[in-house]
Amino acid sequence: MNDIDANMAPEDLERLKWATQHLEHPSLAARLTSIVGTPIEIGIKLLPRPVYKSARSIANLAISKALRAAVSPLRHDEEADPRNHYYRVLAAGSGALGGLFGLYALPVEFGLSTTIMMRSIAEIARAEGEDIHSPEAQMACMEVFALGGQSEEDDAADTGYYGIRLALAWPVTHASHYIARHGLVMDGAPALVNLVSAVGSRFGVAVSQKMAAMIVPVIGAAGAAAVNLVFMSHYQEMARGHFVVRGLERKYGPELVKEHYERFCCPDKAQTR
Repeated sequence: MNDIDANMAPEDLERLKWATQHLEHPSLAARLTSIVGTPIEIGIKLLPRPVYKSARSIANLAISKALRAAVSPLRHDEEADPRNHYYRVLAAGSGALGGLFGLYALPVEFGLSTTIMMRSIAEIARAEGEDIHSPEAQMACMEVFALGGQSEEDDAADTGYYGIRLALAWPVTHASHYIARHGLVMDGAPALVNLVSAVGSRFGVAVSQKMAAMIVPVIGAAGAAAVNLVFMSHYQEMARGHFVVRGLERKYGPELVKEHYERFCCPDKAQTR
């Protein structure tokens, strides 16, 4: 163990390494491809143009619903572990219902499944030590949807974990302050509109991938349930990674955690410092 490793407990270093691997190497497209048997990139090209163009608006609508879920109370058993399997079952059921009505039912199905995902994300946050009743923690839950929308081909400087957090810092901070003062009043609130837009622009990538999985082939209720199960599992992993990092930042300070994070994800960059 070298001097810098001595600043963090071995078990915390292992948790941070796990978080780094999942946050920097998202596998949503690969997982969806394994379900439908066709590369997601091909599916995106086959999407009807009007449907593809609606991905951003669907994402924004889903994020608006997730925001409402984020600030609503959780159940009272504060020490309970996050019910990951329970939410996966709910997500699969939501997908199955959507699959019965086809691709054009996605706006309704996405609103429901995204709300389910937000409840799961909030429970994961609480299990990692967040005060989920605080606006800051609630906005950290919203960040997960942006983190989960990146792909392996993205430029890490702009869309890596810390890059995305930096890009979201302004809208997240302003939305937190607004909610703390006024509560959740969506109509005409620029701070909340900006947050939804910032998160939705990245979540739209995942929306497009899910749309592609739903159309190649036309997979029906069972396939749609499997796609939603993959979608939920992906965002649960993103949430756990995100809140592991935030928990370690509270324990050791942001600078030390980021330094270790960069050693795990970008060893060449870390060595030049």
